[in-house]
Amino acid sequence: MSTSAHRRTPGPVLGPRHETFTLDRDFDESPASVFAAFGDPAIRRRWFALPGKMTAYHHVFGVGGTETARSVFTSLNAPAERLDYRARYVDIVPAQRIVHVYEARVDDVLRWASLVTVELHPRRPQGTQLRWTEQVAFITFSGDGSHDLPHLRGATGLRLNGLAAALKPANVSTP
Repeated sequence: MSTSAHRRTPGPVLGPRHETFTLDRDFDESPASVFAAFGDPAIRRRWFALPGKMTAYHHVFGVGGTETARSVFTSLNAPAERLDYRARYVDIVPAQRIVHVYEARVDDVLRWASLVTVELHPRRPQGTQLRWTEQVAFITFSGDGSHDLPHLRGATGLRLNGLAAALKPANVSTP
């Protein structure tokens, strides 16, 4: 089955554009707890998701392990987009560092590839400072590409907000 009917026509080939951004977040939880939120499937699924309706997800946390996710994103007055995320873990130091590479595709077109380093630093008197540094190569731009980095940076910030929420104990109501 051909997928060309579902592909977007990418803009002119301008060559990759390289960007780097860093986001810092402070958490009340220990580095070990924040680290566990990356590897524990039940916690990970509470904060990691692609936009739209998830259609597939697989995660193996460990050096050489992979994470894949697929979803279909729909918005008003636009055709549905098929999103595909493929990552591989290249370095993990428990409660200290996670390094992974990933690629993002939209409708089977490679949009960007990234190298991400997540550092976890103890914060005094308690808690963790998380530093997310992402080095990205934008391959296929959205329009002129001027919104690609702000979009990725904003989406990453939202994901880290989700991590903060996932680390909080579930609200339990009593009768």
